[in-house]
Amino acid sequence: DMGIRFDGRVALVTGAGKGLGRAYAEWLAARGAKVVVNNRGHADRPSSAMEVVNAIRAAGGEAVAAECPVETEDGAAHMVKTALDTWGRLDILVCNAGISPGGSFHKMDMKLFREVVEVNYWGTVYPIRAALPLMRDAKYGRVVITTSASSYCGSFGLSAYGSAKAGVIGLARTLALENADKNVLFNVISPFAHTPMTEPFMTPALKDRMPAQSVAPMVGWLASEGCGASAAVIEAGGGRYRRVVFGLGRSLRDEADDVSGLWPALDDTPVVEELVGANKATETLLAG
Repeated sequence: DMGIRFDGRVALVTGAGKGLGRAYAEWLAARGAKVVVNNRGHADRPSSAMEVVNAIRAAGGEAVAAECPVETEDGAAHMVKTALDTWGRLDILVCNAGISPGGSFHKMDMKLFREVVEVNYWGTVYPIRAALPLMRDAKYGRVVITTSASSYCGSFGLSAYGSAKAGVIGLARTLALENADKNVLFNVISPFAHTPMTEPFMTPALKDRMPAQSVAPMVGWLASEGCGASAAVIEAGGGRYRRVVFGLGRSLRDEADDVSGLWPALDDTPVVEELVGANKATETLLAG
């Protein structure tokens, strides 16, 4: 469906040299967006960012590469400056870059743990920080942030990755509140796809059913002018979509010192309301 268009819009996709990021960059470019393709440069091998840029150009689209790390202020500033220097604006930011080396927490090297958090968490924070002033000034912006089911479901061996991916949900939901009046929307994609990163965990049957391209339509919708949602978390993969809802159960009152008797009722609580803002949560807790 070529219904959604991005003519005149400029998009920046981080970690777009391969996998999901490449699929998003190509999808947006095919629909008229001018795309900054970010990927970390490597001295010892050809540029994956340029490879994607060349593919977009060969298909008739417009793209430019920004080779820099996502997890530094300088890298983030460089990729945003690339958008401005080339096209004079930035409308869409897709924070996709991530790494997921893992291992049991009690055995994991803390230097590696920190590196995973740097790329997945700070590599989301810094590009947003660099792009946000432009979007607020323009009173327009669409930011799509990448989480993982390993954050809200947990995943054995992915403590660093999962906790960083949970952190960006908190970031997105707060920034959605702070920037609503400027028409800068923040949504979160939780992708399920066969990519170089997920290759080791995927069965052959799943690989064919879950190409990276099948996540792109939802990212494209969240990046579009027509999308009015903000603070949503959406799972996507293999042509299927599902909203992730963080909910609160009913508030139970017990002023005793020993609350062990409450546990069965707390454990069996149905979701009563969706989480929208911590102030509301305080109200409903005390009203219960």
